[in-house]
Amino acid sequence: MKKKLLILLFFSLPLFALMVLQWDTTAVATETLTPLEKLGKHLFFDTNLSTPPGQSCAACHAPETGFTGPDSDINVHGAVYPGAVHTRFGNRHPPTAAYGGDSPVLYYDEDEELWIGGMFFDGRATGWTLGDPLAEQAQGPFLNPVEQNNANPGLVILKVMLSDYADLFEEVWGTGSLDLKDVYGTYERIARSISAYEKSSEVNPFTSKYDYYLAGKVELTDLEASGLELFEGKAMCSACHLSEGDSPLFTDFTYDNLGVPKNPENPFYDMPRKWNPDGQDFIDYGLGDFLKSAGYSPEVYESELGKHKVPTLRNVDMRPYPEFVKSYGHNGFFKSLEEIVHFYNTRDVEDWPDPEVPMNVNTDELGDLGLTSEEEAAIVAFMKTLTDGYLFPEEATTASWDKQFFGVPIGMPSVVVLTAVALLAMSTRTALATKRHS
Repeated sequence: MKKKLLILLFFSLPLFALMVLQWDTTAVATETLTPLEKLGKHLFFDTNLSTPPGQSCAACHAPETGFTGPDSDINVHGAVYPGAVHTRFGNRHPPTAAYGGDSPVLYYDEDEELWIGGMFFDGRATGWTLGDPLAEQAQGPFLNPVEQNNANPGLVILKVMLSDYADLFEEVWGTGSLDLKDVYGTYERIARSISAYEKSSEVNPFTSKYDYYLAGKVELTDLEASGLELFEGKAMCSACHLSEGDSPLFTDFTYDNLGVPKNPENPFYDMPRKWNPDGQDFIDYGLGDFLKSAGYSPEVYESELGKHKVPTLRNVDMRPYPEFVKSYGHNGFFKSLEEIVHFYNTRDVEDWPDPEVPMNVNTDELGDLGLTSEEEAAIVAFMKTLTDGYLFPEEATTASWDKQFFGVPIGMPSVVVLTAVALLAMSTRTALATKRHS
């Protein structure tokens, strides 16, 4: 019996070591978060906070894709994600939930004659109420019938009260803070917690190759360097996707109409009149439509029709595997960086479909840039340097080697532990052999 136990130990120890290492890695990552950020993370990934249960914030904003849509098949086609009720769809593809925490409260810059700030593609999470556009954005999907579909804030609060992190909530916000007697205050605390997580270093790590380049720790390839020069020069990308400073966000938080065509596969066109009274004739007027609904005069909103928020380009190419398809544009019309860069370059000189909104189209900074195919490729190569989690060459080699162990990427420290485990297993086997022959 003892012999069988030792044999079982011999085969189990390496796998057990891998599991412990994975748990330890997770623990280390979690320890970098403040209690408020940890609470926000719990809320962000909680699949019980929808009706019916099953859809978390991460369902549309997944880490492995840069906190945007995680389903390649959906991105290839309509690019709009189903809600908790899987027959219901909104009208836009999910924007990234990362690198948005510096977006100011929505305001009109008189000098630049531009609206700046807010959250969502149309800016409707203004920040005018809470002073934090990101927190106001976090309140929206919970109550949206085509997203997480909760009937009211009280239902969300009740689900949090029944969660396994309810004690953490009161630890962070104080005794009695998770309470149905103060629905709006508690719902605000939920939103601010999610906002804190979305502003954390876990969501915004600034660990791309470009960050290390700015820090002088790595060099760009000739192609990437050429792309950067074009990005800031001939292609005029940096006019809106600002690249200045030590940790640039690659957005100016403004709004623009790029002349993006309608996505004919957008499932919102087929939604019932309750949610889409215009049917196939639906037009997404973006910021202009929000300003109109907010009571602004035609003199204000008409010049903003068709404009959508300039997204950050950080993690614009992050994907879980090379063949994974991401979608771009407010409606997901474009299916690759190559395609959208070519559109920026040739919109006005090649046979592209008509713009969804033909007024207010930006003709100053895109449409006929005169880029060669090689220059387009260089710009794409540069944008790929904005992906977080960059591995230096020696780290990449180690990570590749590690993946051979049960397909689990466990990092260099595992080599030391696995060596120790292997030596222990070998000594156990030697002891067994000695005993068998003695």
